[in-house]
Amino acid sequence: MTEAAAERIQKVLARAGLGSRREIEGWITAGRIAVNGKIAGLGDKVGPRDRVELDGRLLTANAPLEQPSRVLAYHKPAGEICTRSDPEGRPTVFQNLPRLKDARWISVGRLDFNTAGMLLFTNDGELAHALMHPSREIEREYAVRVRGKANEERLAQLLKGVELEDGPAKFLKITDAGGEGSNHWYHVILAEGRNREVRRLWEAVGIEVSRLIRVRFGPCGLPRERRLGATWELTPVEIDQLRVLAGLKPLLPAKPAPRRTLSRSGKKVESGKRKVKSGRHRYGR
Repeated sequence: MTEAAAERIQKVLARAGLGSRREIEGWITAGRIAVNGKIAGLGDKVGPRDRVELDGRLLTANAPLEQPSRVLAYHKPAGEICTRSDPEGRPTVFQNLPRLKDARWISVGRLDFNTAGMLLFTNDGELAHALMHPSREIEREYAVRVRGKANEERLAQLLKGVELEDGPAKFLKITDAGGEGSNHWYHVILAEGRNREVRRLWEAVGIEVSRLIRVRFGPCGLPRERRLGATWELTPVEIDQLRVLAGLKPLLPAKPAPRRTLSRSGKKVESGKRKVKSGRHRYGR
């Protein structure tokens, strides 16, 4: 093993889809990981030829330490929890996901029990960790139905910021999406994913949320045609968009620069460009 080929255990196993970095660090701290027959420490590194075991089970034989990075989108219904099991017997999001061989899906953040919308999963623990890290400030957009229409003063306060029990929070943008009767829709954007943050922000200015749907995570929007409970895999191009947003290297080779040709007028014209459109839900209009 060369030093250049070695990487920290938690990074290698997370990339293989065996768990999140934090989860694997817990295994190492608990003495469950062994490398070449010796109990591993948090700072230890491994390379392609090292023998890695979890609870005595050889990982390098049963699960390759390099797997293609995959990302799965799920249109979560309200009434499902985001843990793998529930002592109360409530349905979990993992029950509806396709099975993986020699790996498992890792959720990119969570949505609370009563919230619906787009939830991402990946077999790449390194990618999941990077996307969830607060320093990346990745945008999340939600459609929010509230009871009653908020006045300008309250909306301004939500954009300026309010103090929650776990620190200050605010929306980056609020768009009025209309409504009828006592219910009114807004689209809100924020750049973090704290527990029940959207609901708590509205509650902080005295407004009750009656329905909440995540319609976008970073560049990935929730398409109109995707019904509740639907799953679909992101394309390699979409995965690379997420990787770049998370501060990771893209997996696809870089595209060559567009060719430049001269028009009859002598001006340079770029060819080969086209726009990509992505549909997403619009609630309230």
